[in-house]
Amino acid sequence: MKLSEELIWRGFSAKTTINDPEELDSRENKQFYWGADPSADSLTIGNLAALMMCACFVRHGYKPYLLVGGATGQIGDPKENRERELKSLDEVEHNKTCIKKQLETVIKADNITMVDNFDWFKDMNYLSFLREVGKTFSMTQLLDRQFVQNRIGEGGAGISYAEFSYTLIQGYDFLHLYRKYGIDLQLCGADQYGNCTSGIHLIKRLENATADVWSTPLIIDPVTGKKFGKSEGNAVWLAAEDNGSGNFTPVFDFYQFWINQPDESVEHLLKTYTTLEKPEIDELLARHNKRKEERLAQKALAKGVTEVVHGLEKTNAVIDLTEKLFTPGGFENVSDGDLTAFSTILPNISPEKPLIDALLELGFADSKKKAREFLNQGAITLNGKKLTEENTLEKGILKKGKNRLAVVK
Repeated sequence: MKLSEELIWRGFSAKTTINDPEELDSRENKQFYWGADPSADSLTIGNLAALMMCACFVRHGYKPYLLVGGATGQIGDPKENRERELKSLDEVEHNKTCIKKQLETVIKADNITMVDNFDWFKDMNYLSFLREVGKTFSMTQLLDRQFVQNRIGEGGAGISYAEFSYTLIQGYDFLHLYRKYGIDLQLCGADQYGNCTSGIHLIKRLENATADVWSTPLIIDPVTGKKFGKSEGNAVWLAAEDNGSGNFTPVFDFYQFWINQPDESVEHLLKTYTTLEKPEIDELLARHNKRKEERLAQKALAKGVTEVVHGLEKTNAVIDLTEKLFTPGGFENVSDGDLTAFSTILPNISPEKPLIDALLELGFADSKKKAREFLNQGAITLNGKKLTEENTLEKGILKKGKNRLAVVK
């Protein structure tokens, strides 16, 4: 399957400046860039969809340049309805470090180049920027942008000059990368298409050259109608552990999110979020449709996405853990090897810790009173056996309710 065919088949095709997708198959300059602002210390599964598109290009011979916006992150991509809160420079630096690791994990390429737009903006003269970049844009052109219309129209919250200028800064990124590396293709999510065309405008005006943008649709949750993996509220994060902000989704919860996707979504999600090829997905869906109660497609989806984000070892551990969780008596004979594997994806607690204190530390209860209530109700088990206040901890799997788990070792 050619790149153009795979992009269409997987659903990685929205707004673009490329008239014929087949141009991508024979493009002489096979390199692209994709960028993310460090607005948080983890990306979400919404970002992951775009990264899977990038990985598709890489599999077809394109060289990736991944940009972390140390400069643009200090302003923040304008929201549709209100001004962003500015991040401190220390917070931006912390977020950059965390996001770079995630990008390198998902885009497994020997020829990956990481860049940071702070490197070329930190010493830029403001007057030089206005003369070179500001003079090439008309106010009419900028005011026509949809996010600006939403902010300054009737009932809008208004927009600061900083956020109004964001699109010029992002456009300059494309210009800089074109000048330094010859990059003439930017990949993005459909919501970033307008900002990306600013770069095309600059390259045309200042370099008398052409460049292109290829975007992928935003993934919409079929149940809620909201953006999939949105960055606020109940986001599903790529980080498995807390990097200091609380923006993380444990591997077990990450896997469970995917395995609980509805039948009507699973085919699209398999194409978007896994590297399974068309014959594999067609055969899988045929088997799934004959025995839907076995949720074969959801299991393949959960395995595929978790392996991309968290690696094979943790994926195998969470699959084994899930099987034990939903098998009667599955935790009654847990081996030391199981505990070692599960300890990589679950919270750990020492058996020397008093039971009540352990429940508080793990977040299974928010007070000693609540911890005792849960014990009296039989809601806490260790290796499948209900605990009481009189019990002490020993090696095994501590469980609260249906799926709050921890390793005691």
